[in-house]
Amino acid sequence: MRPELTVLLTSEQIQDRVEQLGREISRDYPDGPLYLIGILKGSFLFLADLARAISTPCRVEFMGISSYGRGKRSSGEVKVTKDLDVSVEGFDVLVVEDIIDSGVTLTYLLNVLEQRKPKSLGIVTMLDKPERRQRPVRPAYVGFRVPDEFVVGYGLDFAEDYRNLKDVCVLHDGPAV
Repeated sequence: MRPELTVLLTSEQIQDRVEQLGREISRDYPDGPLYLIGILKGSFLFLADLARAISTPCRVEFMGISSYGRGKRSSGEVKVTKDLDVSVEGFDVLVVEDIIDSGVTLTYLLNVLEQRKPKSLGIVTMLDKPERRQRPVRPAYVGFRVPDEFVVGYGLDFAEDYRNLKDVCVLHDGPAV
């Protein structure tokens, strides 16, 4: 049985909001370079679109961090799967996330990055689920607040599927596991 998908955010809504976020970030960080650190794998599409929408000179880096494995719920165990290739000491840094829900993984990541002494450290997320928050994470920039549903598309996956969808969709497949 194929899971049912319901469109939550259209690609047009997403692109409009990414352009707005790019203008806000450019205004707040008029000088450069600004490091955009994309969290793999989910943020790669958002990061690519966002970087093109920012007029401030940017540098792009990636980190891999995981707490989900192949399920729909966080395992609670956080691990870095890919680290930065450069030092961010003394630079403005924005962590680029696809979605923030519990905040457990992101809290761990922010602690790791703070030890690297950036000039500033902020968060931009495409999607935010504040109802699920277990840690006090406050993104500086939010694309959309979304309901407590399992969402896929525009980089977000379920067991590595659905990342390529242009829209963000709710994945309906019965009770969450």
